[in-house]
Amino acid sequence: MTNQSVLPKEKKSQKPGIRLTGNQKSWLISAHVISGAIWFGTVLSMLIMVINNFNRNNGDELYAINSIVKLLDDWVVIPAANITLLTGALLCWLTIWGFFKFYWVITKWILTSILITSGTFWLGPWTNAMTAISDTERLQALSNPLFMFDAKAIVIGASIQIVSLIFIFIISFLKPWGRRDIKAQNNTKVSTT
Repeated sequence: MTNQSVLPKEKKSQKPGIRLTGNQKSWLISAHVISGAIWFGTVLSMLIMVINNFNRNNGDELYAINSIVKLLDDWVVIPAANITLLTGALLCWLTIWGFFKFYWVITKWILTSILITSGTFWLGPWTNAMTAISDTERLQALSNPLFMFDAKAIVIGASIQIVSLIFIFIISFLKPWGRRDIKAQNNTKVSTT
């Protein structure tokens, strides 16, 4: 009988909706961290390869490096970034963190969205153009202003991505800035109307 009287109280105190158990949450966090680490490591590798472009003496090597950079972007960075975004969304939805309860979570959302958007609309197309130019022009691509623009833009963009991802990793572990005071903001809105 004791168990029956306890169960209704426990059900009343639980929030409605799906929540993860401790083990499920750990697995999801692991997938989130691993996909973020893959994203970071691949972008770092791509940056090193693009910087190495400027020292090529052979057109076939130049094209090979650029085709590998494109391959890594298409088959590793894009899936890893999307998995990071998906697992982050699931963590927000299925845990107490929520989407807008904590400033550090909001910051991660904003930065991740900016990184994925910039990768989609700028870094990816620059990588594709750089690879296409080196395919047709081989070593002459190093004297092509468009190729050099793309290469330098990728170096700058990838460097910004790396610094941003490091910042995201740091705030993921430190969880600075605390929780938003949503109730106080709601009470202020109610009292002013």
